[in-house]
Amino acid sequence: MLAAGGVYLALPERLSLGPGWGLLAIILVLMVPIAVSNRRGDFHITRPLVVIANGAITVGMIASLALLIEGIPQHRDSPTALLRGALALWFTNIVVFALWYWKLDAGGPSRRDARSGRLKSSFLFPQMLDEEGRDPNWSPQFMDYLFLAFNTSTAFSPTDTAVLSRWAKAGTMLQALISLAIVVLLAARAVNIF
Repeated sequence: MLAAGGVYLALPERLSLGPGWGLLAIILVLMVPIAVSNRRGDFHITRPLVVIANGAITVGMIASLALLIEGIPQHRDSPTALLRGALALWFTNIVVFALWYWKLDAGGPSRRDARSGRLKSSFLFPQMLDEEGRDPNWSPQFMDYLFLAFNTSTAFSPTDTAVLSRWAKAGTMLQALISLAIVVLLAARAVNIF
């Protein structure tokens, strides 16, 4: 969450919802009770706080994308600012959706790690398919979800991981749509520049 807030801070000020440091400040304020409740094992407190923080990042990212779209016809941003803003939004898109997938899939990281038996995941990772030599206790970690989010933003689809549940399909579609919008806007503006 701090990484997403930091990337959001890199946006040009015009593309920020409120002051550029506002989202990072919200995340930092929420990180204190998140860290304390997580350390105590009070996951019933941690989970809603993480959802609120991630929701704030998501709203900020979508609002910034809307401001980017709104400013392109009027040429409000220099090419450098536009590129910097688009890259920051693209990276934020990857991180925020990786956080959503990691936090929501199969009840979250603590439930995935504490489970016994087969993992009831919304995603079918390749490690879940190979029965021979497979570790039955394997469960996806944040890096697996970050890889999934990166592939979804780059290829506009998950490449090696099947998306099984409806909420996960809606999430990957939204993520790919945001990424596609950023790339199309950059291409449209680049054609206008030259």
